[in-house]
Amino acid sequence: MRKGLIQVYTGEGKGKTTAAVGQAIRAKGRNQKVLFAQFLKNKEGSAETSILERLGIKVMAGGGRYKIFPLEKLPEKKKEEVTSHLIRLLDEIKEEIKRKEYDLLILDEINVALHAHLMEEETILDFLRDKPSSLEIVLTGRYAPSAISRVAHLVSEIIKVKHPYDEGIGARRGIDY
Repeated sequence: MRKGLIQVYTGEGKGKTTAAVGQAIRAKGRNQKVLFAQFLKNKEGSAETSILERLGIKVMAGGGRYKIFPLEKLPEKKKEEVTSHLIRLLDEIKEEIKRKEYDLLILDEINVALHAHLMEEETILDFLRDKPSSLEIVLTGRYAPSAISRVAHLVSEIIKVKHPYDEGIGARRGIDY
């Protein structure tokens, strides 16, 4: 049995989720079982989920695309609602990996949820400590907490050098989502 490692894709640059999707496709290409879980996104808003599902990759989502920044403007009731959805998603992920043996688990945008204090860092650290030994886990999103980076075996920081947003070009269908 191989040892599953913990990987983190973080930073201000574009491509963290795309890198995780590539990792999922590579694993699936080797007949590995993959679970792709989206925090702070929903299946309808992310074009990659339809192709992942067609490839036989299980996709789970936190229930919505949440505008959470600036955090200080997020009403407390909305914060509680988002937190509730994310905790429920994590519980569903735990049940899913208990029922089925996965080789790769991707926690997309989990770092942002942690940074926004929508989930407790210790909850995710416990989850990582208690994972099946053969399960590889990828955590994506900007603002990866230092405690998460310390337990990871691989941390890639994607740096923004230049971005279309800087020129007022918004997110483009099929390219950015």
